[in-house]
Amino acid sequence: MANDWKKTARGQALMVLEEVFRGGAYSNIALNQQLKISKLSDKDKGLVTEIVYGTVARKLTLEWQLAHVIEDRDKLETWVYDLLMLSLYQLLYLDKIPAHAVVNDAVAIAKNRGNKKGAEKLVNAVLRKLSSGNLADPSTIKRLNKRYSIQYSLPVWLVKKLIDQYGQDRAVKLFESLHERNKASFRVTDPGRFDELAAALEADPSVLSEVGLTKSSGHVAGTSYFKEGLVTMQDETSQLVAPTLNLQGSEQVLDACAAPGGKTVHMASYLTTGQVTALDLYDHKLALIEENAERLGVKERIVTKKLDASKVHETFPQDSFDKILVDAPCSGIGLIRRKPDIKYHKDLQDFESLQKIQLEILASVCQTLRKGGIITYSTCTIVAEENQEVIRKFLETHPDFEQVMLRHEKEDIMVDGCLAITPEQYLTDGFFIAQVRKKA
Repeated sequence: MANDWKKTARGQALMVLEEVFRGGAYSNIALNQQLKISKLSDKDKGLVTEIVYGTVARKLTLEWQLAHVIEDRDKLETWVYDLLMLSLYQLLYLDKIPAHAVVNDAVAIAKNRGNKKGAEKLVNAVLRKLSSGNLADPSTIKRLNKRYSIQYSLPVWLVKKLIDQYGQDRAVKLFESLHERNKASFRVTDPGRFDELAAALEADPSVLSEVGLTKSSGHVAGTSYFKEGLVTMQDETSQLVAPTLNLQGSEQVLDACAAPGGKTVHMASYLTTGQVTALDLYDHKLALIEENAERLGVKERIVTKKLDASKVHETFPQDSFDKILVDAPCSGIGLIRRKPDIKYHKDLQDFESLQKIQLEILASVCQTLRKGGIITYSTCTIVAEENQEVIRKFLETHPDFEQVMLRHEKEDIMVDGCLAITPEQYLTDGFFIAQVRKKA
């Protein structure tokens, strides 16, 4: 019966976390693959999801607590350490689960899985000690950045970066918000049916997007409304991009970094005789755009092409496009609430190398834009190097372009004519949108 642990919710969470922490897998992909083959009930699948995302999101906090009760982490088998981490996550953050259930399950997994005796004894001893409530207190950490790093499970360099950029008070609110439950947000494709769909899906209107709905929980992608293309999953902030292009219907539009196609199909929905040319580097990503377009009934207004966005000027002649979207490759720091792994895979050097790519793409696509045409530049990051600085450097080196001042009724997301949204403001993704025009 030694493999029975693989059939339990916590056993499956452990397998996913090992792939993430030891195999470098992305948590959302590893989790989805596991849940696809899992025979667990929906309730238990929910527990696996909660444990995986929660343990990844709180990893630095959990490691710090474990360091106080484990003398030498390197002497433990890695799976034992991961088991302790996911068990401690439940003890600290899941109030509805009794401590004895967490400890008993972990001991059973250790007993079934261990090759040599003793793993279950260690797991039992460590978790009993931790569940007695005798925990270390992060507020005793003297160095401020280190303290926030442990409290909010963010790398020290990112803590420092965000405090430098936003000031301590706002940065701390931002850190706190990253651990709030992510809401589901989706776009209504026919604004005329907005109220009807809001009622049918028991969803709230977005405070940022006129065509957005949000729900605190629920599987919208499993509904008939989604399958019929009446709604599509898209964060509220991302829904703000297509409207900035003010599409009238007949334009030739370039979507330079298009996959998975959420903004592509949104732009296409405004077109009648026009067309969106959607680029990506990978065939499987272009297939995602086409799938999206098919479901939403805008396939005939989109043409996909496999191309590096920094090579656009080599492929398309001057004056090819009226309007261009550069939804640039970025660090994704604004997505941490949804994709907690991001914060452990980045460092400060990334911002510089990404800025170089972002500027290369803008420098290439701008050569194919007609006079009077506009480029909307967007990212899902909240770091100035990838946002305001990119626009400033682009305008410095392209005197034939000028900034277009964007507007939004929520003035707290407006910064110097750009939309700059951080996750704590409206519990959305962090996002940036700016626009430039080619002088006529």
